[in-house]
Amino acid sequence: MANIKSARKAARQAVKRRAHNASLRTQLSSAVKHVKKAIAAGDKAKAAAALEKSRSVIDRIAAKEVVHKNHAARQKSRLAQAIKAMP
Repeated sequence: MANIKSARKAARQAVKRRAHNASLRTQLSSAVKHVKKAIAAGDKAKAAAALEKSRSVIDRIAAKEVVHKNHAARQKSRLAQAIKAMP
């Protein structure tokens, strides 16, 4: 544990921040899973609607720099490609 008061506070803040970011990463993976489930079900319209809802979640989390912006863009792109390839 740190000895300096400011370092102790920074350590406390890091713990809170880590917990919050973990929650946001869980939201991100849940949003992606919802789209993947819709794709697996074979309903293109439902999958497209799920992608639109999850796209805002992905963008919001990338804007907070919890994940890298390129990671978010790659997720959205791959999901869109999968939907486009559906019959």
